[in-house]
Amino acid sequence: MTDLIDLSSRIIDGTSTEPASRVTLECSEVADDISMVESFSNVVSVRTGEGLVMFDTSLATFADQVLGALRTWSTDPVHTIVYTHGHVDHVGGAAAVVAEAERNGHATPHVVAHEAVPERFARYRLTKGYNGWINARQFGGTGLTGPGTEDPDTTPTHFPSRFVEPNETYEHTLEVTVGDVDMVLHHGRGETDDHTWTWLPDRRALAIGDLFIWCFPNAGNPQKVQRYPAEWAVALRRMLALRPELLLPAHGLPIAGEDRISLVLGDVATALESLLTQTIDAMNTGATLDAVVSSVSLDADLLGRPWLAPVYDEPEFVIRNIWRQYGGWYDGRPSRLKPAPDAALSAEWAALTGGVDVLVGRATTLCDEGGDLNLRLACHLIDAACLADPNHAGAAAAAAAIYKVRRHHESSLMARGIFGHASTKAAWQANIASGDSDAPSA
Repeated sequence: MTDLIDLSSRIIDGTSTEPASRVTLECSEVADDISMVESFSNVVSVRTGEGLVMFDTSLATFADQVLGALRTWSTDPVHTIVYTHGHVDHVGGAAAVVAEAERNGHATPHVVAHEAVPERFARYRLTKGYNGWINARQFGGTGLTGPGTEDPDTTPTHFPSRFVEPNETYEHTLEVTVGDVDMVLHHGRGETDDHTWTWLPDRRALAIGDLFIWCFPNAGNPQKVQRYPAEWAVALRRMLALRPELLLPAHGLPIAGEDRISLVLGDVATALESLLTQTIDAMNTGATLDAVVSSVSLDADLLGRPWLAPVYDEPEFVIRNIWRQYGGWYDGRPSRLKPAPDAALSAEWAALTGGVDVLVGRATTLCDEGGDLNLRLACHLIDAACLADPNHAGAAAAAAAIYKVRRHHESSLMARGIFGHASTKAAWQANIASGDSDAPSA
């Protein structure tokens, strides 16, 4: 079994290029009476005199395997579950933990969370369908039967609507003692508005959920509700002031040593603070969102560190989210305040340029020439072609090819997921338009 602390130390010290985020479903003891099951997301457990305290419960899909792995380390009943936040990959396995306690005749675990977690669960029930669409795009559409046989936009992935609600909630901080273990729960907005990070003073350990995820912080997700980059950085600075010696994230490896923890958390805080300062400074000059996105950047050395790679979220999305938080949805371009319908504007472009075939040809040329700007332009033009004539098989086929190239050009899972979904959707439309029952793979 891998020594998780040793591996994370080598990655931070630059002597290993192994991945820091793994789903092994193995349980490792990372310190005396503290274990971690590497899952999606991780489950951290602390042994106390009264039973285990679990931080998060992973996805429902992995819950039985997580519990099985945990039981190789301890057979103690679960006394308390702390939700670091209400995302389904952190709370989904709670029902299995409760069911295990019932089977074994143990008391039902006490569930603690920030007071906004029940509000999140209510919103999830309200927007269950929309969250299904998000997952279909962001994570590859696991409910799809394949292009050409079914419209990708009619097969959203399943999204849960039933959750184990917390028994106890708090607003700002909460001191909790279980057995011989003291914990201080802190609210800190960041990826979510309901986030909890927990300080275990006797062990100088932090259980921080998704406030550190071993890649660029998820502070800009284009399909989700507001993120909070400024508050995220503040929370990280507050953690650093405690001088922790053990960091227990919900995604990726644990980290030991005050210096290493200070380095990685400080880097994340610095990146968020830089994006925030640059974006707001530009907004204060009256710049449009387009100008802000074009002018704000991060130091390449900082962005190149293994714990800040933009493989899930990325700086451009965070800039847009800062604008949304502080400036609203209007981007400063008057024509987009009350724009014409996309289809009407696209038809006008096609008429002015000489028809859909011209748009398709130019989009294809730009894509073939490559480069980030050309790919962005190609996507605008091919979208216009498809909207101007939704039954044009050539336009749809070109869109499938262009978005496939665009997907491979991107580094973040969010961009790759959306562009990949667009490619699959366009391939399906091309086959319908051409009357071909067999779909080419996108």
